[in-house]
Amino acid sequence: MKMLLSVEFPHEPFNALVRNGTCGEVIGRILDTIKPEAAYFTEEGGRRAGVFVIEVKEPSSVPAIAEPFFLNFQADCRFRILMSPQDLQHAGLDALGKQWG
Repeated sequence: MKMLLSVEFPHEPFNALVRNGTCGEVIGRILDTIKPEAAYFTEEGGRRAGVFVIEVKEPSSVPAIAEPFFLNFQADCRFRILMSPQDLQHAGLDALGKQWG
């Protein structure tokens, strides 16, 4: 299942990794491991952040995706399910509206 992984990096230890020259290597290893379909780096609430589109095959794979961010950066990770327009068409919204509306 496609998910949107949002990661917020606190200033430390990120700054320390930048100063010692290992930040890029650590991020590269993480990206090589999680293999995102898309990866973007941005700002969120004044902190460094990353947004990644990833494929999660089963719930038990979430720790392997999140732990590198937790352990290396003490980052906050949020996972959100993504649906394509085709997925939404197959969701049965009309029937749900009749059932619950």
